[in-house]
Amino acid sequence: MKKLTLLLGILILFSSCKQKVNFEAHDINFDRDVCFVCLMGLTDQRYNAQAINEYGEVHWYDDIGCLGEEMRDTITWDQWKGNKVRFWIGDASKGNDPSNWIDAETAFYDYGKHTPMGYGYSAYAEKPNADTLYTFEEVLKRINDGKTMRESFIQEKMLMMKDDPDKVKMLEKKLKNEQSKGDSTSHVGHNH
Repeated sequence: MKKLTLLLGILILFSSCKQKVNFEAHDINFDRDVCFVCLMGLTDQRYNAQAINEYGEVHWYDDIGCLGEEMRDTITWDQWKGNKVRFWIGDASKGNDPSNWIDAETAFYDYGKHTPMGYGYSAYAEKPNADTLYTFEEVLKRINDGKTMRESFIQEKMLMMKDDPDKVKMLEKKLKNEQSKGDSTSHVGHNH
């Protein structure tokens, strides 16, 4: 009976201990980690992003635009993130080092560079010399409003895939989706 009581006490003790979540940036495993949204392998740390939820789960993104796309589905996003989420993004001025992470919410963003999925936003820890800079929230809103380089990115891919009618049809559908974003009045849900 003493053993059973001791065992129950230990089980209660362990079940009452809540594991502390590590919200620090995780290094990319380039052999395994893929974008949660587009399923592309992560290859260019300068533009990759990650979100860590209150349960310690990590969602990877090969472009901040993919993060914005996931956040667009506010019900699913809010359910996944729980009460707290932390965002990290690669510093575009640094190399392709898997540990090159900066706080995405305090980073400076510019627009107009070729990024992995063609959204065109780059993040920096230090304020870059650029005509226009954006905050994290502004970038997410602009992505949601369709203010990206995605249309030209998709059109370029269509030219490269012109001999594959199935891929061209898929890209045409994506292009129409991008064009409809500018007409939409929906907003990204981003309560942290």
